[in-house]
Order: sequence, then C-alpha cells, then structure tokens
Amino acid sequence: MTKKDKLWNSNFIIACITYFLVACSFNLLMPTIPIFLSEELGIEPSKIGIALSSYAIALLIIRPFCGYWVDVFQRKPLLILGIGLFVAAYVGYFFAFTVLFFVVLRFFHGMFWGLSTVSANTVAIDIIPASRRAEGIGYFGVNSNLAMAIAPYIAVNIYAAYGFNALIGCALAMGILSVIVVSFIKVPIRKKLDKIPPMSFDRFILIKALPILFNQLFISFGWGTLVAFAVLYGKQIGIENSGIFFLFLACGIILSRVTSGKFVDRGYIHIVITFALIVIVAGFTGFALLNSIYFYCLSAFFIGIGYGTLFPALQTVYINMAPASKRGTANSTYLTGFDLGIGAGMLLGASVAQHWGFSNMFLLSGGLCLLAVIIYQLNSRKVYEKNRMIEIS
Repeated sequence: MTKKDKLWNSNFIIACITYFLVACSFNLLMPTIPIFLSEELGIEPSKIGIALSSYAIALLIIRPFCGYWVDVFQRKPLLILGIGLFVAAYVGYFFAFTVLFFVVLRFFHGMFWGLSTVSANTVAIDIIPASRRAEGIGYFGVNSNLAMAIAPYIAVNIYAAYGFNALIGCALAMGILSVIVVSFIKVPIRKKLDKIPPMSFDRFILIKALPILFNQLFISFGWGTLVAFAVLYGKQIGIENSGIFFLFLACGIILSRVTSGKFVDRGYIHIVITFALIVIVAGFTGFALLNSIYFYCLSAFFIGIGYGTLFPALQTVYINMAPASKRGTANSTYLTGFDLGIGAGMLLGASVAQHWGFSNMFLLSGGLCLLAVIIYQLNSRKVYEKNRMIEIS
C-alpha cells in the first residue's frame, strides 16, 4: 500500500470522530420527539408526521444549495459553520411546547443539519484515497451508525428517567464537543476559483443521476417510517424498551458497512446493491408480520444489514458519476434522494399508520423496496454504466 492509498490518517480520524459526535447529538432526539409529542402534548400520529417531516422538507430545500456552496467555497469553514448553527439550534427545544413551534424549529434545524452533512461527507471524500473510496465511505458512515446504536437506546432511558430537557442538554453538550474536535481538521487545499461559477440547475443537482434519485425515493421511504415510528410500533406490540430496535438496526448496519465497501471497490457494485435491497424487503416483511421481541430485534438486524450494505454503494454510484469539481453536488443529490424519501415516509407513512395500522405501513415500505429492485435492474444500473467516470484522484 502506498502512502497515497493510506486511509487512516489523522484527518480522516478527526472527520470520523466529528461525524460520530454530531450524529450522536442528532440521534438523541430522533426516537424521543415522537414520544414527547404523543405522551406529553397528546398529538395524534398524523400531526406527529407533520412535525417530524418539516426537517426533511428543510433538507430538501437546502441540500442543493449546500452542494453548490461546498463546490465553490472553502469546505472547512462551511463545515464548522454548519455544525455550529446545528448545535446552537438545540437551545430552541427548551422552549418547544406547541406543534407549530416544533414544526418551525425542526425546519431550521433541518437546514443546519443539511449544511453539516453535505460539507462533512464532501470533506471526508476529499481526504479518502480514490482507490479506497467506497471502503472509506463505508468506514466514515459507520460513525453515524455507531451513534445510531448508542444514542437512541440511551435517549429513551434518559427521557424516561430525567425528562426531555435533560435529553436536550446532552445533545447540546455532544454538539459543542464536535465543534471543538472539527476545528483541528486539515482539509486538502483547493485551487481558488478565478470567478464564482454562475448558479445553474446542474450546480444544484447531478442531472444525469436523476433516474437513480427517482429509484432512491422508494428505498428511503422505508427509512423514514423506521426512524419516525419504530419505537411507537414497538410500544404498541408490547415491547417494553422499544429503543432496543436501534441497537439491532445499527449492529446490522455496522457489520455490513465495514465489509461491503471492499466489494464495491472491486467492481461488484450492482450485485451489492441488489443483495442489499432484497435483504431490506425481507426485513420489513418480518418486521410487519412477526410481532414478538425476537422477531422485532431480528428484523431490525436484517434491515440494518440491508441499509448498511446499500448506503456506501449508492453514495459511490453518485460520486463515480461526477468529476471532482462537483463532488459537493453529487453528495447533495445523493442526500436529497434520502431527504425526499424520508420526508414522504414520515408524512405519508403517518397517514397510512393512522388509517391501516403500523404493520401495513411497514409492509408498504417493504413493497416499495421490492419495486426499487425491479427499477434498478431495468433502468438504474444502465444509467450508471452509461455515465460513470473513471477517475484516478
């Protein structure tokens, strides 16, 4: 292995630690806000979906601009700015006592989260050697999955023992620590542009990847239903600490992430993605139909295997279809696909759950992933093969 191919340098380690801390801060609230709105404010599921999906709508609006900014301006200052604003927004939760306030606050929090994640992912890709890109993306993403394993489980217990304000204090502390850590990162110096490129649609969205983004909507719909309603579903079927779902989900993601990237780098990207989608379908089916603590955890683990395998592979698809000068745009397009699907999962999934129950909502999620397998084989893989770029740096 040459020095150029070394993955675990100090900057990559700092990037990973930062992402872990920010993701911990973020995931402390994801499973607990629905509980707070339902139990403390007496909000019905459809309105909970609105409150939760507002952050996804904000992400959808801000992501394309973030991709443009990251491609045009220096990435480290944008990363620090994004994380700083994201952390500062936590103060607002101490005063959130109405649904309207939650909707507005989650909207602005979503905007700052969007800038943080696009800049963090792009900085990480700048640091990762091109020959180990999918592997590096996989390891980088594991940090958010570790946070997903730890934070929701702890959050449910903190909320039960000390209340919502104590939980916000923990999230705020994690966020402040992430700002301190990221200040030490060194990002590769980019050549200063002679002039700022004009704003155009192709600077916001990777146009040639739009067919893949369309397919991605069916995949990320299920992720939206999971993060919003897995805990409430667990309570409904009698799981005492339903936060355990996220432990098994994240274990599956971590196990698959550290291995799947190597197969992608060796050229098996289509096999990896197809395998991941089939596993996700099986996981959702079991989750919806087999209501016991054992299948609740086992299904979470299989869904984690599927999504953990899928994430780095799908992100690599977008990155490989863009030149280095548009990595920010590629990342924002990839993340926008998830934002759209997650928002739909939270909003439409809430409506489905209210009228037909959580089980049918998760069956629908699995069905949409099955449709995504078909679309991928018939269209998406051809789009990728036609537009992928061979890049050595």
